[in-house]
Amino acid sequence: MNRWLRIFKHRWLDETDTARALGAEALARLEDRVAASERHHSGEIRLCVEAGLPLSYLWRGAAPRQRAIALFGKLRVWDTEANNGVLIYLLLAEHAIEIVADRGLARHVPQQHWDALVGGMREAFRAGRFEEGLAQAVDAVDAMLVRHFPLAEGQHNPNELPDSAHLR
Repeated sequence: MNRWLRIFKHRWLDETDTARALGAEALARLEDRVAASERHHSGEIRLCVEAGLPLSYLWRGAAPRQRAIALFGKLRVWDTEANNGVLIYLLLAEHAIEIVADRGLARHVPQQHWDALVGGMREAFRAGRFEEGLAQAVDAVDAMLVRHFPLAEGQHNPNELPDSAHLR
């Protein structure tokens, strides 16, 4: 895509577009889904939805993956006791989704697996079904966390990260 066209596309969108794509009810359902998921494993799931990339990322031609990795750090998803936090990042301007898993989970699940899951979710995002696509992502991450970091009988997830989505 032409650099100037990409910049225009990203700068055209803002937080109101994020709110339109995922209304308050959809956000509440996603938050409930994350909270319910975390009752079955010791991992942490964090959702981040961004309308467009910051100008500095656009100017240097950065990919959505680079932004997701930066937000993984900024939102402190890496800072969990078992290193099993996962960021699910949606970039509305490109209908791009990225899943960034911390080293505790990445040790068990190769990046190719996440890439395949993301590929299956792109259909929902292209069709504008953002809640559905994010719900699929939460369910897929939940399955991996339950498999590799299940809670023992009577154990509780300390909920180290907010369950609410980070919107920009």
